[in-house]
Amino acid sequence: MSSDKDKPAITPTENGPYMVKGLTAFSNRRGPVETKPQMALCRCGKSENKPFCDGTHASIGFSSAKLEERVENKRDEYAGDKITIHDNRGICAHAGRCSDGLPSVFKLKEEPWINPDAAGTDDIIATIRKCPSGSLSYTFKGLEHRDREGGPSIFIAPNGPYVITGGPELTDTEWGEGASTEHFTLCRCGASRNKPFCDGTHWKEKFVDDKN
Repeated sequence: MSSDKDKPAITPTENGPYMVKGLTAFSNRRGPVETKPQMALCRCGKSENKPFCDGTHASIGFSSAKLEERVENKRDEYAGDKITIHDNRGICAHAGRCSDGLPSVFKLKEEPWINPDAAGTDDIIATIRKCPSGSLSYTFKGLEHRDREGGPSIFIAPNGPYVITGGPELTDTEWGEGASTEHFTLCRCGASRNKPFCDGTHWKEKFVDDKN
């Protein structure tokens, strides 16, 4: 039986890379990426050897600090007749799985932007389970659902964040209100206002990584 000591760990270093230990499931859109017992992954967005760190963060003065103008770390609840949807915009990676997948419920540029009675419960649950950042969760029949099953892994989203699943330990990090510690997204463009978490700024910055 494995213990917490056996779990892979991710440590966001101050003004430097993510130090990843013990991870074996690492991939990008092309397939598996070779792993080592310890890896330094770029998070300044400027390495010439992405996803690995090449030390560029030091020469460009990369800062891992959170910015004051980030979206507030606050979880909102949208209660419907059958299901309650929980949402924390502060840790949303803006992948669009919700608004593209179920626009009747997740309505951009409207307030309130979530209508939990606008679709069937099964469709809402299926859509929320596609959220990579953990900003969305739901309560159904009195039980909140946040986490999913699966082993620890990192997927390098095309021109986007590191998508973490399976609950590797994320050390030295303050979690968002109501956030899942099993699946979340970590910034790799270097521009998130809520580091180490992705806040979707890679879209605005037009971050490009042709290799992954």
